[in-house]
Order: sequence, then structure tokens, then C-alpha cells
Amino acid sequence: MARATVMHRASPAPGVDIPVDDGDLLRIGALRLKVMHTPGHTPDSMCLIGADRVWTGDTLLIGATGRTDLPGGNAAALHDSLFQRLLKLDPALTVYPAHDYKGRSHSTIGAELANNPRLQQRDRAAFVEMMQGLNLTMPKHLTEALRVNMTGGKSVEQMLKEAAATVPFMSLEELRQRLRRPGAEPARARRARARRLRGRSCAGRDAAAARPARAAGQRLVARPYAAHRRVLRVWAHLHAGRQHRLRTMGYQRAVALDDGLQAWREAGFPLRSGAEP
Repeated sequence: MARATVMHRASPAPGVDIPVDDGDLLRIGALRLKVMHTPGHTPDSMCLIGADRVWTGDTLLIGATGRTDLPGGNAAALHDSLFQRLLKLDPALTVYPAHDYKGRSHSTIGAELANNPRLQQRDRAAFVEMMQGLNLTMPKHLTEALRVNMTGGKSVEQMLKEAAATVPFMSLEELRQRLRRPGAEPARARRARARRLRGRSCAGRDAAAARPARAAGQRLVARPYAAHRRVLRVWAHLHAGRQHRLRTMGYQRAVALDDGLQAWREAGFPLRSGAEP
């Protein structure tokens, strides 16, 4: 049986096979599901209405609603989606939300209207004020979750694993030894030395070059074999995924530092331009 990813047209996520809009009908064998666009938790939130049940995603939960304090959330839009649309369906419809709560896998529209604390605030302004004052804690790994959503369902771990298959690594000790070879020097120091040899006044630039390199932007350029004029670029602060991107941009000699800059720092190796590694 073929699988397809179905999402609302407002979704920015890639890899959507079937983009749908409000009122569209999905056919799955003998099953017919009507799309109801219910923005609020996110701009692309939607519910799927069947003959005797409704899948409410994160719009309506059991005893709660989707939160509106994350990127794309809108409490006023959620109020309209709930009270002007979803909650006007047949009260007998079984509700299946996106999350299970303490073994409760389903409810009904009528039960939620009667018992859901958040649905007791039916006035729009009061509902918005309530949602804005929930002070919920941020979910763990929120950035990771958003990244997965925007990369077609691939986690950082998956992307790094794929990238690592095409990118070579260099050990900490190997980089350290190469930087200690004659002719190997940080790029900033080499440029400053060249300017001094040309007789230019570059005291200000030399001072800047002598400051500690920023961990987020250090680039080490070594010439391990001067006779062959070969240049090795080591972007110590970047992980394998970035190395993969660099290679697609034409930097075919880019390599990733094994375990990254954190391991380099923990090993006590220098981050200061011109320091002895």
C-alpha cells in the first residue's frame, strides 16, 4: 500500500505529496475524510472529519487545547477554529487527538464542551488572555523538532550520519601535528605577515589578528607540504553536515574535525591565532 504525506497548503514543510485545503475530501479505500482547516496551534493545523469521528491533531486535546505560544501560534485564531468551526460539529462525534493522555485515547465533542477547562472561556478576549497567561514550559528539543519538520522528517542525527558518509574526518592529533609543521600557520597571521613584508602599515589589523579567534568563526589554514603548494582547509567548528554543504559549494578539500571544536578545546589545544598547538 503506497504511503503519501498529506498536509495543509499553508504548511512550509518540504516533501508534501498531497497538499490540501479546507473542505477537500480524502479518499482512503472506502473511507472518506473531510479536511477542516483549524489554524491556531500552527497556521497549517487541520482536523479530519469522518462519519462518526474527528481527528483533531493539536487543535483540540482531551481536557486541553493545543498551545499557542510556539512559532506560528495564534490564540485568537485558535478560538475561532474551536468555537466557530470544530465545536459546532455533532456533539456525538468521537474525538481522537494527536496525543494520548494517561491512557485516554479518545473523547467526544460533547464531553469536551462540558468538561474541558479551556473551553469554558468562550468569550474571545477571555480565551486569548487565558492562553497567553498559561506560562507553559518550553518543550525539550524544540529546535530539533522544528528542524526535523523543516527537513522532511530527518533528525540532526540522521542528517549527520548521511553527511558523514561523504565527508572525511581528521583526528585532533593529526590536525595538531599538521599545524606544527614548518610553513603551517593560521590564515590571519599569514596575511598579517604578508602585509608587513610589503611595508604596509597595518598595526590595527595586526592587533585584531593577535586577539583570540572566535570559537564560532575560527578558520585554520595550513600548508603541510609547502613544496607541493597544497592547502588544507580545516573548519574546526563545523560538524559533518556543514562540511557536506561546503563540498557541494566546491570546497572539495574540506574535512570535519573529529568530535568537533568542543573536543579540541577540552584537549587543551589553542584557539588563539599564532599560539603553539
